[in-house]
Amino acid sequence: MQIIENLKVKEKLYIEKLENGLTVMIIPKKGIQKKYVIWGTNYGSNDSKFVVPGEKEPTEVPKGVAHFLEHKMFEQESGVNSLDTLTALGVDANAYTTNDHTAYLFECTDNFYPALDELMDYVQHPYFTDENVEKEKGIIGQEIMMYDDYPDWKVYLNALEAMYHEHPVKLDITGTIETISHIDKDILYKCYNTFYNPSNMAMVVCGDFEPEELLKEIKNRLIDKKANGEIKRIYPEEKEEIVKEKIEQNMDVSQPLFAIGIKDKIADTNERVKKHIAFEILLNMILGKSSKLYQELYNEGILFVTPGLDYEFARGYAHILITGQSPKPYEVYDKFKKTVEKMKNEPIDSEEFNRIKKRIYGQYVKEYNDTADIARMFLADFFKEINSFDYLEEITTVNEEYLQQILKEVFDDKKMIISVIKKG
Repeated sequence: MQIIENLKVKEKLYIEKLENGLTVMIIPKKGIQKKYVIWGTNYGSNDSKFVVPGEKEPTEVPKGVAHFLEHKMFEQESGVNSLDTLTALGVDANAYTTNDHTAYLFECTDNFYPALDELMDYVQHPYFTDENVEKEKGIIGQEIMMYDDYPDWKVYLNALEAMYHEHPVKLDITGTIETISHIDKDILYKCYNTFYNPSNMAMVVCGDFEPEELLKEIKNRLIDKKANGEIKRIYPEEKEEIVKEKIEQNMDVSQPLFAIGIKDKIADTNERVKKHIAFEILLNMILGKSSKLYQELYNEGILFVTPGLDYEFARGYAHILITGQSPKPYEVYDKFKKTVEKMKNEPIDSEEFNRIKKRIYGQYVKEYNDTADIARMFLADFFKEINSFDYLEEITTVNEEYLQQILKEVFDDKKMIISVIKKG
């Protein structure tokens, strides 16, 4: 078992890749009552075209299969729903699907091993029939229609639509009513057998555990399944330029919502963390709570709450998203662009840079206070080929020159979009 220690947060990561290919990560937290386990597969909504290991021809499945699979995994042949079993044990269980991974999890103070029994049983034993797949289409169809009515979700999806020509990140994770109508049990089993192989999965456990003992317990609950070869994922060729700069939709909102996007190229593995940190610092300098621009927009009654500042990236895509609510969204966009241009032509404000960098470092350290934050972070980062500890190390390498370089390379007018949902 490999041990990676980070002295900055006084945490140890115990990591082992098992014979069947499963990666297990354990972060012990002595004296902490809460225990958190998350078991994920490197399979998200973007993965709808792929070559199954051992096959030559590509397989293409309808959009929304990863999310559909996640819904169906809880249903057992006995007629019992595993979510009900876990709830009866007094644990808080859930699952989710993103663009690049699917995860099953629970948090508890007691009954950890009985809950682990259930989690590892249902994730390893899918049960799909013609009847239960048809029934699920109705349930997921209602979920899709519900999300169609959420302005916050639509402003986000429309922003992706304005940025991406072909990449599946622009499509709804749930798929559409049309695409899910083509899903059947054979498709579900094919995707399960391809992507839910241990070699494509990782488990992260955080809590008061003896790592060696816990690892034995996990191994005892694994069914005998051999690692398969590499899954070749196929994504369409994506142009560097955006689709269109502005996209608008009318919905029932009290005040317009906006999403400002900047399309980026995915960084090399060794630069992903450093680039991500640079974006966090830059976005806070441009439009964070203490920025001059935010204060100005707040005083003018154009912004009332600090916007969301995010950088999203995974296989084949990367973008910045700034989301918020404003009576004058286009004015926010215009002033954002002008502020960026001004910053490009001036030296970085050292005092502000150092202050924000320290604050972001403090936020990184704070994430290690919570078992759930730690486990989810390590899983998501692992599937992006990142060790979460790297953020604590790389932040020291981000200097003003690098910030200026990223500002000039990425914050390009021609790569910027605005999505607006207004009342109508």
